[in-house]
Amino acid sequence: MSGRWEALRALLSASTTITPPADLAAWSQGWEELVAGDHGPVALALHGGFAADRVGWAFAAGYQAALRRLLANFGLAPDAAIRLALCATEEGGNRPRDIATALRADGAGWRLNGGKSWITLGPVCSELLVVARLDQGGEPSAPPTLKVARVPADAPGVRLRDKAPLAFVPEIPHTAATFEAVALPENALLDGDGYDTVVKPFRTVEDTFIALAVQAWLLREARARNWPADFAEALTASLVTLAALSDRPADDPVTHLALAGALARTQALYQDADRLWDGEGDEAAERWRRDRPLFQVAGKARALRAQRAWEQL
Repeated sequence: MSGRWEALRALLSASTTITPPADLAAWSQGWEELVAGDHGPVALALHGGFAADRVGWAFAAGYQAALRRLLANFGLAPDAAIRLALCATEEGGNRPRDIATALRADGAGWRLNGGKSWITLGPVCSELLVVARLDQGGEPSAPPTLKVARVPADAPGVRLRDKAPLAFVPEIPHTAATFEAVALPENALLDGDGYDTVVKPFRTVEDTFIALAVQAWLLREARARNWPADFAEALTASLVTLAALSDRPADDPVTHLALAGALARTQALYQDADRLWDGEGDEAAERWRRDRPLFQVAGKARALRAQRAWEQL
């Protein structure tokens, strides 16, 4: 298995000439080939980011690597052809009380009914990790018991609907979904509480792996454009820190505080990159300025996570 140090060495020494994907289908094919190389999640994020020519494709690599890291907690290693999406958000939000999508026992298996309003990379995903409440016939006002079901995207009863692209990273599509009496086998559910073991830790894992992939992309750009060596060195130090944090328990307040510090350094690196990109006049520089708002998404949630970590300690 290719390790993270070998991947990082490649980021610092391999040719910076790449053949970027022409579209989402080409990115998806390239990702499948990368996964088939038996890389670990960190190496996937690093190689996937390095192979990107824009923030969007780096984001996609980080997102997919994060989901594979999450599933590793359950002893699962999806086939290389599997592309994943976590489906939590509904019209009311993604907190436990907002989840109306329901699972009920059906013989030896389950039936899934409901819908999700936001599925990242939905058009190319082959497996959906759907957060749903168990329909146990209790009081509607009772706190829900949440589970996560592995649902094939092409299963009968699953319908995806395209959503309008965002103003930033428009290459990354999103869909909504409805689930109408989708039949699932008994082993379709991940162990544990779906919110505590999947939704909450994934926020930490996703932040870590997307930062890994985006900074791997920036490192290739820095080398290709002969930007100052100290910028590349700072990126390298940040990547080493993020890779180390990826091994930490995602529910540990120490992890949250260390990640808050690492992401603060990440924001400082992006500000340094702003100045470097200002000296470039090509399409890549325009895409950087277009996609810059991505790095402000969920900023309040990250600040709250750090605040709660301090309170726990």
